[in-house]
Amino acid sequence: MELLIFGHAGAKVLMFPTRDGGFWEYEKLDIVANLGEKVDAGQLQLYCIEGLARETFYNKGRHPADRIRRHAAFEEYILNEVLPLMAKTNPHDCTIAMGCSLGAFQAASLVFRHPHLFQKLVAFSGRYDLTMRVECFDDLLDGYYGDDVYFHTPTHFLPKLNCPWRLDELRRTDIVLVIGKADPFLDNNRHLSRLLEEKNIRHQLHVWDGRAHRAGAWRKMAALYV
Repeated sequence: MELLIFGHAGAKVLMFPTRDGGFWEYEKLDIVANLGEKVDAGQLQLYCIEGLARETFYNKGRHPADRIRRHAAFEEYILNEVLPLMAKTNPHDCTIAMGCSLGAFQAASLVFRHPHLFQKLVAFSGRYDLTMRVECFDDLLDGYYGDDVYFHTPTHFLPKLNCPWRLDELRRTDIVLVIGKADPFLDNNRHLSRLLEEKNIRHQLHVWDGRAHRAGAWRKMAALYV
């Protein structure tokens, strides 16, 4: 598992790539460069990781149960290897999870499941229910469903989340969701926003003009919200 680290100090940003990207994606898309002033000033330190999309949700050669199982293993890698590396490298008390497209789902799922480990979530152009069908987008689990899917899907487990400690942790987390007005997952973002409101979890939902599901928009979003 490869990763790239940019910067020497500041809040730590764990960056999840899109489904077609890798640990190099945010550098290639100039999002790292767009955050360069904050990185050089020691305000941010970026950790760009692999997303394993082709081994998890986009591996149609695997049974859906194996796809979600592989995603759970990916999450364990982050919890047991990446986050400890970040803590050892940088003692700053703020850790941010950030992602675009599928990376937004991965970042949100991780933060909502383990809110005590993060201070902020920044999710751009996300889809927070991979079992839904919208326009030309398929159910990424081909109809498979079980506890493993339920507990990794924010819009599924949040309605029944009643643990006071976990809710308190989520209520102190800075949550920023950004989606385009023409994005097919706009309604899913609004649904997630309503679920958070029902749990009294403060958050921001920003709706941009157009689809805004591309690198140019994400560069502008990163400069504003990370």
